[in-house]
Amino acid sequence: MDTEGQLAERDGSPGSDTEHEGRSRSAHAPGRAGEPAAAEPPSARRLPRWPAGDGRWRQAALFAAACAALVLLVSGFVVQPFLIPSGSMENTLRPGDRVLVNKLAYRFGDDPRRGDVVVFDGAGSFHEEEPSGNPVTGLLRKAAAAVGLAEPAESDYVKRVVGIGGDRVTCCDERGRIEVNGQPVDERYVHPGDSPSRVPFDIVVPEGRLWVMGDHRDASRDSRDHLGAPGGGTVPVDKVIGRVEWIGWPVGRWSGVSRPDAFANVPEASGGVPSAASGGAHG
Repeated sequence: MDTEGQLAERDGSPGSDTEHEGRSRSAHAPGRAGEPAAAEPPSARRLPRWPAGDGRWRQAALFAAACAALVLLVSGFVVQPFLIPSGSMENTLRPGDRVLVNKLAYRFGDDPRRGDVVVFDGAGSFHEEEPSGNPVTGLLRKAAAAVGLAEPAESDYVKRVVGIGGDRVTCCDERGRIEVNGQPVDERYVHPGDSPSRVPFDIVVPEGRLWVMGDHRDASRDSRDHLGAPGGGTVPVDKVIGRVEWIGWPVGRWSGVSRPDAFANVPEASGGVPSAASGGAHG
């Protein structure tokens, strides 16, 4: 009888394949009660550990970024909030009002009309062209202004259209009213206590340009102050950013900004030549 052979089959050696296989299968399994936990492999310790709920934070960040991009897109092409920085348009608009500017108002064939309240870029007409500064700072400022969180650029203005291309605008008739194409205009929106203009002027508005004035005439620097500048104080139509449609903030000021009927009886322009062109600085 081969006793040595039978003992070898019943008593496996400590390094046998069976014992090694058993340990291998249980190496990654949770330890039994009272047994120490198996050590993590070095590769597992090198992997980053994200805090619990990280997926929700990432979703919130992506959602916020998408909302910001949508707001900037809408502000850039459709409706832009605009912070009113001064009292030149009182009482129609007051300092601190946040208005909504319709940027599509004149994009499909329509042109600004007399009585519209518009926001325009005055660079080159009301404001000297300046070299651009730090591009990053400029971009951040534009983004903040685009959502109404910062004052607009120094070259952006908000005024009321009083004369359009071809109109003859004069000041003033015997009752102190501005005339457009010979028709006196009753401007009920002018700030109480102000006259329509304390500065006489007589100008024919070039085609493709606008004569604009603030409603607070004694506190507005407008077309009257730039009669000697290129364009004679008028603003190119293609510099108009949009039409003011609503006052969105503060809550107590919620209202629309509509076109008044003050210019309803103004006749079409006849292209008359102004008899004088004068003006002076004021407010």
